[in-house]
Amino acid sequence: MDKIQCECGHLNPIGTHLCESCGNPIGDSEKKEPKKLLDMKYEGTARRSQTYRKTFIDKIWNFFSSVKVGVWIIVILLIASALGTVFPQEMYIPKTVTPSEFYRDEYGILGQLYYELGFHNLYGSWWYMILVASLGISLVIASLDRFVPLYRVLKKQGVTRHDSFMKRQRLYSSTKTNDLNLDKLKDRFVTRRYKVKVENGNLLAEKGRFSRWGPYVNHCGLIIFLIGAMLRFVPGMYVDEVLWVREGETVVIPGTEGQYYLENKKFTMEVYDKDMENEVFENAISRVGDGSIVKNFQSDVVLYERKGEFLHGEEPDLKEVKPAEIRVNEPLKFESFSLYQVDYKLNELNKMTFNLIDKETEESHGQIIVDLQNPQTAYDLGNGYKVEVATYLPDFFFNDDGIPITKTNIPNNPAFVFKMITPETPEGETSFVAIQQTIEAAGENKFKMKFESVETKNLTALTVRKDLTLWILGIGGAIFMIGVIQGMYWNHRRVWIKHNEGEVLIAGHTNKNYYALAQEIKILLEGTSLTLPEDQKERK
Repeated sequence: MDKIQCECGHLNPIGTHLCESCGNPIGDSEKKEPKKLLDMKYEGTARRSQTYRKTFIDKIWNFFSSVKVGVWIIVILLIASALGTVFPQEMYIPKTVTPSEFYRDEYGILGQLYYELGFHNLYGSWWYMILVASLGISLVIASLDRFVPLYRVLKKQGVTRHDSFMKRQRLYSSTKTNDLNLDKLKDRFVTRRYKVKVENGNLLAEKGRFSRWGPYVNHCGLIIFLIGAMLRFVPGMYVDEVLWVREGETVVIPGTEGQYYLENKKFTMEVYDKDMENEVFENAISRVGDGSIVKNFQSDVVLYERKGEFLHGEEPDLKEVKPAEIRVNEPLKFESFSLYQVDYKLNELNKMTFNLIDKETEESHGQIIVDLQNPQTAYDLGNGYKVEVATYLPDFFFNDDGIPITKTNIPNNPAFVFKMITPETPEGETSFVAIQQTIEAAGENKFKMKFESVETKNLTALTVRKDLTLWILGIGGAIFMIGVIQGMYWNHRRVWIKHNEGEVLIAGHTNKNYYALAQEIKILLEGTSLTLPEDQKERK
């Protein structure tokens, strides 16, 4: 590629605004406005996005290296993330309902549209992942596009700078004199912790260069953080599920691939008793109501591990790992998992008992016990008496058309359609039975299903959490904060002193806080005959 040759003879890449060797302005915009202060943002270096524009890779690089593109990606991500909070994500809705029906029934047309557009599972969608990946690509390319040339020119920056470079710095002064004690000035700069270079009677004093890398350290931290966030969608890296377990029930723990099981031996809830507490809590308990404030709720559980391979249709062979008591903020931990106590439900209907009764004689011909979690389809009572469960509605209600349907699969309000088959009625009789409600088919039945009793169980809700990305997120966040501190609390200061024939030029530059630099130069030049640099921006 063609080079731009400066007056000093140095060859600079196309797109360079200031000569890498002497700092002479060689860019078109700098030449057109010779009185304008120099743009020292990237030391006038040529960036790849400004020099390579031909191939497809160049176009991709140039697209993602644009700060505007990065800002727009962030804006789109923020808007998309906000849309994901309008309604609950699918992971937070009840597992027993159909997502499409839930959003339609709970939130109407907007909820249905929300589901159809895929916002119900926004943060795991392919297009959201592409946006996050695009932000990461933008950060990498934009950083490399600026960091590499900036590092190169700062590492090799010359001491002797062109007169036009000196005159177009923000802090500048010119003194007509030959009286320049360079050694004395060098010692003063060194005492102020400057790194000093001397060349041909000229001086460059510099300190705080590391602050220039603050934004790039920020970008590195953000990239690592984004990688950690995206890894959460890799199977096995992140689990955050709610597990409901009934007393006496053993269930597989989500995210363990069927390797670990949990048995709920007992659930216990304790409330504050006004008579048993001291005076400090007595007034508060009286105000809320005795027995209304939960003191503690815990689950006594047993953790099991499956032995051997898992075979569908067979009961797993479980080995007890350890018993535990799970309370709020006292989780059960094993391997990379933690089980937290988060909720409970008392006295959920578990089993219901019915008798088959002859309506005329009130004689019972048998009893059935219906497991509301897993009811049988038929119950044989012997002697030709049989009861079939034609329909089971765990949480029934009548819709607008008067048809009984169920809201959920949880037995909050169970109802049954029984078909009663007896020697007297071999064709069977039908009866709709709900809690405190029995509806028989047209005509009078000879038999009926009579409710006898109900068995309830307590449920405990546990959050199953596994996060193998926390250390990545922590490292990314720490690096990001280091970059923030690095770029915020330090600044890059440089002072050039050039000795021409009968004249001494002084120029100063910093990436921020020119007032502090001007005051520091004032201290350094105290007692000399050199003119203090003036802020040319304020003068204009």
